[in-house]
Amino acid sequence: MESRSAVTWIEMIDGFAKRGDTKKARSLFDQVPVELKTVVCWTVMIDGYACNGEMESARELFERMPLRNNFVWSSMIVGYFKEGDVEEARGVFDRIPIRNVVNWNSLISGYAQNGHAESALEAFGKMQAEGFKPDEVTVVSVLSACARLGLLDTGKEVHQTINQKGIKKNHYVLNSLLDMYAKCADLTNARLIFEQIVNKNVACWNSMISGFAVHGKSEIALEFFKKMENSNQIPDDITFLAVLSACAHGGFVDDGLEIFAKIESYGVKASVKHYGCLVDLLGRAGRLIEAYSLIKKMPMKPNDAVWGALLTGCRIHMDTDLIARVMKEVSVANPCWVSGDDSHYVLLSNIHAASNGWEEAEKMRIAMVDSGFHKTPGYSRVMLGKAGTVVSFLFDLFT
Repeated sequence: MESRSAVTWIEMIDGFAKRGDTKKARSLFDQVPVELKTVVCWTVMIDGYACNGEMESARELFERMPLRNNFVWSSMIVGYFKEGDVEEARGVFDRIPIRNVVNWNSLISGYAQNGHAESALEAFGKMQAEGFKPDEVTVVSVLSACARLGLLDTGKEVHQTINQKGIKKNHYVLNSLLDMYAKCADLTNARLIFEQIVNKNVACWNSMISGFAVHGKSEIALEFFKKMENSNQIPDDITFLAVLSACAHGGFVDDGLEIFAKIESYGVKASVKHYGCLVDLLGRAGRLIEAYSLIKKMPMKPNDAVWGALLTGCRIHMDTDLIARVMKEVSVANPCWVSGDDSHYVLLSNIHAASNGWEEAEKMRIAMVDSGFHKTPGYSRVMLGKAGTVVSFLFDLFT
């Protein structure tokens, strides 16, 4: 190629960056003549670094950039959030001289995806206070934050905003509304949204099945799973976790065993979480020896959640003999296990107390204190006003 235009350079740099070859992309960038090195050229190279997780290189070039557009600011914010560096992402956002909706969306979605739901809602409130109109991307992230915090009233306000401002209800928005209502226990509205969705994907079905399972509607969760099987949608690993959980909480042992047996027929490999659900199912039903045998036959090493599910079953059915057997076996295999999980201390102490084993219960409580145990405090959240301020109330009781 005898002559290259600015567009040609940009396309070549972008192509190598998207393939993950940032060294070649940077080599080309450094060769671009000064008069052709436009703001878009700089942006494409910086975005290439950010998309490939090379934030140090992205930052170095970003700080040298003579003129910045809104896209490159967002690229830096998104890049830092992808690396889990929330503080740097916010630091970049605060430096933006003139923000647009895309910049705000980068901040709000980044907070939501990194588990900072309160911050996402606070940013949403500030965005509106500054006169910006939310779009589809905004509400999807905000609804995710509402679902995570269980803030149904706030979620309903967002739903109202969607209707009032004419925000397009695309598949992502409808899925987010469905998920929010399901997680916030408003299963009536969740079902209404579900029925509005023409092409239901696996996420839609999972939200409904999980919602019914978590909120005590196990039989309906099973019905929806059967409907899903009869549709053209194939269940995934999350579907099976949800429906097995429904079986465990509803006491549908035979259904649970049957469902677990056909996981692989759908191309899903049973994980330790699926085995944990099955142990929980058997344990709650009082079939503790079967649950224990299942753990011994698992193709992977059982984790704390699996053993905890068995111990919970032991607590329900007051099987202190199996508890002693399990604790002895696990403590030998992993001496740090008992001291590493506060919940097991509390569980064991409560089991002994409930079975009138007060002496053993007192020993466990003394062991808790000696090991430096401090119970994780519980908390509740409430959102104040429309500014997006979320207040948490802590309850730190040793019970």
